Amino acid sequence: MISAIDRSFDPAALGLGVPEEAETEELGQEEFLQLMLTQLKNQDPLKPMESGEFLGQLAQFGTVTGLGELQSSFESLAGSLVSDQALQAASLVGRSVLVEAGQGLLELDGALTGAVELPIGSSSVSVQITDSAGQMIRQLELGSNAEGLVSFRWGGETDAGIVAPPGRYFVSAQYFNGQEMQSAPTLIDAAVDSVTLGAGGLAVNLRGLGEVPFSVVREIGQGPGLESVKE
Repeated sequence: MISAIDRSFDPAALGLGVPEEAETEELGQEEFLQLMLTQLKNQDPLKPMESGEFLGQLAQFGTVTGLGELQSSFESLAGSLVSDQALQAASLVGRSVLVEAGQGLLELDGALTGAVELPIGSSSVSVQITDSAGQMIRQLELGSNAEGLVSFRWGGETDAGIVAPPGRYFVSAQYFNGQEMQSAPTLIDAAVDSVTLGAGGLAVNLRGLGEVPFSVVREIGQGPGLESVKE
């Protein structure tokens, strides 16, 4: 006759192991609290846990929990900033920006505009326009100017009195420093065709110049050839 099953049977009493659950790599909040309660229940009454040790464990747990919450807050903030930056970037399309460059685009019935950045005041400032063959076709005399940005505009007229065809042209500038002529950085006014928001941040696609980081933009205007407002 089959005897009734003894439900008080303990496999451990026979040395039989009980399969253990896979250990988790992280200790969650609920698991930590359960561990602390178990530790309090099973501590030696004659050797209670010292308050310093107990408070230290609580502080450690609070720090880990706080860091997790802080990381979550930062991720939420980063997502919000990216969305806001994308909305602002969309408003740049169709506007003009001023960036440091050595060439610009002359469009049909348009003008190539920009500025010369003078480190000091000068009695003589000039801009040279060069074609793709390396031949200087126009020199613009800007006269005497103070330190800072000096605007220029080239409508396509060459020194020979003819109108240059649309296309890309090289731009360079010189100024008199009191002893000799010296080169100066040139900035080109270009239209924003589109914007890109990628892992490297915000970039603008400029007509005639290609893609450049938004961080190099010096000024933002209402449109190509219009007066710019300093960024």
